[in-house]
Amino acid sequence: MTLLSGVQHSGCVQWALSVLTVVAYATLPLGSSSYEQHLLPTMLVGLVYALVAIFGFQLVQGRGRAFAVAYACVQVPLGFVLFSFSGAAAGAVLLLVVLVSQSVLLLPTPGAAAVAAIIPLVHVNMAWPDGLWEGLNTLAVTTFTLVVTLLLVREQRARAELAAANEQLRGYAAQAEQLATTQERNRLARDIHDGLGHHLTVVQMLLQAARAVIDTADPDRLDTMLAKAQDQSKQALAEVRRSVAALREPRSEPLVDALRVLAGEAGVPTGVEVRGAARAIPVEVEESLFRAAQEGLTNVRKHAGASAVTVVLDFDRDDVVRLEVRDDGCGLSGDVPADTGYGLVGLRERVANLGGRVSVDSAADRGLTLTVEVPA
Repeated sequence: MTLLSGVQHSGCVQWALSVLTVVAYATLPLGSSSYEQHLLPTMLVGLVYALVAIFGFQLVQGRGRAFAVAYACVQVPLGFVLFSFSGAAAGAVLLLVVLVSQSVLLLPTPGAAAVAAIIPLVHVNMAWPDGLWEGLNTLAVTTFTLVVTLLLVREQRARAELAAANEQLRGYAAQAEQLATTQERNRLARDIHDGLGHHLTVVQMLLQAARAVIDTADPDRLDTMLAKAQDQSKQALAEVRRSVAALREPRSEPLVDALRVLAGEAGVPTGVEVRGAARAIPVEVEESLFRAAQEGLTNVRKHAGASAVTVVLDFDRDDVVRLEVRDDGCGLSGDVPADTGYGLVGLRERVANLGGRVSVDSAADRGLTLTVEVPA
């Protein structure tokens, strides 16, 4: 792979080499004080060389190695002829130095190095001491040009790779932002469903019960029902504010106490059983277990027709906390999927984000057990 791969050399570099070519061609008539110059052949061959260096170079760029090698094979001999006609003019040497830079842009590094090593041989026909000295000087110039151009190309490639990497990072950032937005929407949707949905279910049941006994119940009983409904509506409003503000307020009371409060609001006789020694667990685990119990009790009230519910919080295992919501209701028939409804889908998503799992065990007329296990 050449240094050009992955890098499109800027028009600025081509423009600079073109300008240098024109300047070198303009200095050809100056010739050399030591050797005779054939002016007309020098200017004609120099013109051909310059035109090929400017326009031919642009044509062969990006067209494969064969075109690049052909370009070098044309320009090197042509440069040698020009050097001979010009009487070792400095302009002729400068044109050959431009060829070194172009070779770096077109050929692999070994090929460009070969061109840089061949060019000093233009002095081979000179007398021994002068030819050797001039050849070494030209070799130093071509080597310097080779190294500088290589560094320039690598710097350009690094810039291009950095720009591509930045563009890729911007794409990743946009994807991450979109994913985070989607996750936050899902989280808010789960919180609204699990929190607001629970409280509104309780309010609806209390108001329904109050309407059912409004003509027969004493005022104190009705007032108690309405007070509970009002309290639940306040809690629902707090949940709405929490979700809209996208805040996760840690619960002030321990999970066991929160479950007991939840059981007291269930509307169905509900017991809370704790297995093992209760221990501190991460806030997000507590939140998920609380929401699971909330979802389970809400479903019991809506669908189960149960006479008793048991909420089990199991700390027996060191690496997992397990929650069960068991009822003695109607259960699910074989043709009703256990994942019906957004609540269980949202619960599975919430628990899966923590590396846990949710299972539903049910049979017709034998109740239902919702089990949640979360690493802790």
